[in-house]
Amino acid sequence: MSASAASEPILSLKDISIAFDKGNVLDGLSFSIAPQETKILIGESGSGKTLILKLAAGLIQPDSGSVLMLGHDLCCMREKELLAFRRNIGFVFQEGALFDSLTVADNVAYCLREEHVDEVEIEPRVRESLRFVEMEDTLEKFPSELSGGMRRRVSIARALVTRPDVVLYDSPTAGLDPVTSQTIITLILRLRDTQGVTSLMATHRLQDAFGLANYRFDGQSGRVVHIPQNGASTGASAATTFVVLRDGKNYFEGSPAELADSRDEYLRRFLL
Repeated sequence: MSASAASEPILSLKDISIAFDKGNVLDGLSFSIAPQETKILIGESGSGKTLILKLAAGLIQPDSGSVLMLGHDLCCMREKELLAFRRNIGFVFQEGALFDSLTVADNVAYCLREEHVDEVEIEPRVRESLRFVEMEDTLEKFPSELSGGMRRRVSIARALVTRPDVVLYDSPTAGLDPVTSQTIITLILRLRDTQGVTSLMATHRLQDAFGLANYRFDGQSGRVVHIPQNGASTGASAATTFVVLRDGKNYFEGSPAELADSRDEYLRRFLL
């Protein structure tokens, strides 16, 4: 990849508007994500966080504006082209969204079989993904036999099995207890810091967002370590930024420190 290509955004949303019966949900929204950056979407319920993830995956189209992802203008692509394009994207849905009638192994393999990957290749890739999330021993189990946190980890394994360039997370810790939530955040840190995956995450949990911003996964020790404040310019937090949504627009975009230090009354609501 050339230097110029590497500097181009992985995702760029420009003047995005989308409306439903009650009016505009997104109204002129714009932001971009650089390679290996983690962008965190914050906003009140109904502010459009999940819509943005679906736009980024080409699952829905905006009423106006453009969505550029991995060099593709998603608004100009046909559904057949979008199906092939989505192989480059992992999507971790809220609540996991696993198929109850399929085993864990078949859930993780689902996308590979949809892409007609050779069966000889599928099993090792499924095992590799489940090993990454420490769930390899659940291959033959069904989702109903797993806890909520385990189902979420399987969902992450399914998102990783296609070896995507970008992973989209829709409230990946919603409904989980603090200990299980930390396990999920650690997995996201591992993926970011050991494989350089670009991420867009919608969340209501500021503690998770700042966990991603202020910590990194050290591959040598296998542990999560804090990023010193004086190392922020070169640490993972330098590549972690926030977008706060309000009235369908980008109300704030900036670093974790800029958000934490803001005296803006609306932003302070999310920090208290």
